[in-house]
Amino acid sequence: MNMEIYEPSEDSYFFSDFLKNYFSQLTSKKISYLDLGSGSGILARTAATCGIPKKSILSTDINSAAVKKLLLEGFNAKKSNLFKELNKSKRFDIITFNAPYLPREPRENKSTATITCGGIRGDEISLRFLKKARSYLKDKGKIFLLISSLTPLERISKFNPRIVGEKQVFFEKLLILQFSK
Repeated sequence: MNMEIYEPSEDSYFFSDFLKNYFSQLTSKKISYLDLGSGSGILARTAATCGIPKKSILSTDINSAAVKKLLLEGFNAKKSNLFKELNKSKRFDIITFNAPYLPREPRENKSTATITCGGIRGDEISLRFLKKARSYLKDKGKIFLLISSLTPLERISKFNPRIVGEKQVFFEKLLILQFSK
């Protein structure tokens, strides 16, 4: 199946602006950063333009075309379904995931559903991510997950998120959730 690369949209730009602000406040740019589900690579590029060295950024995506594009841009990129292909002993200071967060829409084609649909309810991929993410985080590290108000929050709330960003877009509110170890 030929998958589309998720092109930046309102959620991507919102997350990128949030990260620009976050990275600008860091006293040291010597951090390890995992951009999980990189898609177009907007968040990895944001980190690089904010002074995070490309060698300290790992971009992953389930889509081979997205990974190839990032490799051509000089990023360390790897094809992986969430954490499946990552070194289990590697730890990161920052992990971001602009998760597919919409509930499944039966009429959506499979190619676009892979990049927008978070499962039947919309939270399943985010939950799979959260169950493993902390084990890849350094002690004082941070996880940032972008979801939508259309994503059910009951099960995600069990991971004790803190809302650090929100933006109203059309019929939904985008939320950036922060998790710590």
